[in-house]
Amino acid sequence: MADTPSFENLSITVEGNIAQLVLNRPAKMNALSTSLLEELAQAARWFDTVPEVKAVVVSGAGKHFSAGADLEAFTGPAATDIRKAADAGRLMAEAIEEMTAPAVAAITGWCVGGGLVLAAACDLRVADDDARFSIPEVDLGIPLAWGGIPRLVREIGPAATKELVMTCRTFDATEARSLGFLNKTVPADQVLAEASNLANELAKRPALAISVTKRHVNAVTSQMVGTARSWSDADGLITSLHDPGCQQARLDYLKERNR
Repeated sequence: MADTPSFENLSITVEGNIAQLVLNRPAKMNALSTSLLEELAQAARWFDTVPEVKAVVVSGAGKHFSAGADLEAFTGPAATDIRKAADAGRLMAEAIEEMTAPAVAAITGWCVGGGLVLAAACDLRVADDDARFSIPEVDLGIPLAWGGIPRLVREIGPAATKELVMTCRTFDATEARSLGFLNKTVPADQVLAEASNLANELAKRPALAISVTKRHVNAVTSQMVGTARSWSDADGLITSLHDPGCQQARLDYLKERNR
């Protein structure tokens, strides 16, 4: 097996046929910085070079799966290439979704915005009973980007997608499962074990048959809610960052959150 790569913002371990991919920014609730998004795409491509890996478990270090996009990528001093930063999430989601090995998301705590897009790019999802989900982008004055809209429509349907994205309301694991977003919910201390068990069940099966099934399902759903048009999501995101109404909404949201 090729040497396991090391990353600044995530960790990878491979044991037998199962890989563990862990978002490793617990102090930031695993917020998805541009560098982390790029590393996720790199890791996904690396897994495709390792035929021993038959399933990948994606989780977050600490109590939370992910707090979503790190807005400093667009507004901080390091935001030198806004278009590249705005498009990094789309490229990440495509890389995860296009991996030969199926990905199983192990969701604990908060799964927010871009973190929910990452989970949607995975093939299967297990969450803890107390997990919470939120898509706050509209309240932040930005559209849900990164191919999040078609992926949510694919998983939960257009009406639920419109409601959750436009109202920005939080929803719990019970509702997420009833909508079809989650495969299973378990107590928090069992999430990683349950996701790993599910990954092991996949790894027991012939890799070719699993891969063909994954690609077949993705091909069918892409004809219904194709993600190919999502290349322009970055442009809508950038435009909203300069819209006065969106800017005010973002300021109001951040002010209220920090009270």
